[in-house]
Amino acid sequence: MNDLQDITYDVDNGLAWIVINRPDRYNAFRGRTIDELIRAFKAAWADPAVGVVALTGAGEKAFCTGGDQKQRGETGDYGPTETGLFEVEALHRLVRDIPKPVIAAVNGYAIGGGHVLHVTCDITIAADHAKFGQTGPKVGSFDAGFGSAYLARIIGQKRAREIWMFCRQYDAETAERWGLVNAVVPMPELRATVRSWADDALALSPTALKVLKHSFNAETEHIAGVGSMAFDSLELFVETEEAAEGIAAFNEKRPPDFQRFR
Repeated sequence: MNDLQDITYDVDNGLAWIVINRPDRYNAFRGRTIDELIRAFKAAWADPAVGVVALTGAGEKAFCTGGDQKQRGETGDYGPTETGLFEVEALHRLVRDIPKPVIAAVNGYAIGGGHVLHVTCDITIAADHAKFGQTGPKVGSFDAGFGSAYLARIIGQKRAREIWMFCRQYDAETAERWGLVNAVVPMPELRATVRSWADDALALSPTALKVLKHSFNAETEHIAGVGSMAFDSLELFVETEEAAEGIAAFNEKRPPDFQRFR
């Protein structure tokens, strides 16, 4: 876990804290960020001293706001990676497959790909100022796998379609009422609350928790196949003029004009 630039990784009494450390970009991720997150989750998986993983963002403004659209606007992609692949899909699978509870500690905006990340976690605990929502259709992107199909399993078809088809933002109280988060606490209490939940899980049988997690996953495992096809489609879509309009509008701080694509 040396040479980390975009995240931090610490283990404290059985709890591994993985922190996206790009507060100047509202903890948006680039290719390197995804690589480092994958390394961190694998390290937590392999470490017998770790029983619970917490994922959060640096500061008090954002948990994660998805893919770094400034980077995408500058280079046309999310920057270089270790393998040459942008492995966000592999990260989603890893969060689901790691045989330990994963808690999302949402400390601000969980938007776009950041929203998908918290959805894939087992538990979400949010600060009372947190905001949730999607932006994909605004910026020429989408997640038709776990980010949408699995979201619908959590909160129902009507709410999931509202989130994706209208790109609104929702406060933590609404997210809790919808079943999108498990608990809402004041920001100063967020880490302590995650610590308390982690301690409860650490007192339980790790084998039982592993089998239970994979049992819960089995019911929605087919979504991984849907997600693979969706990412194939996304790779084609991001090369279109329609997608380019979304990212240009974001970087130019103006509403996108998708009228000509209807």
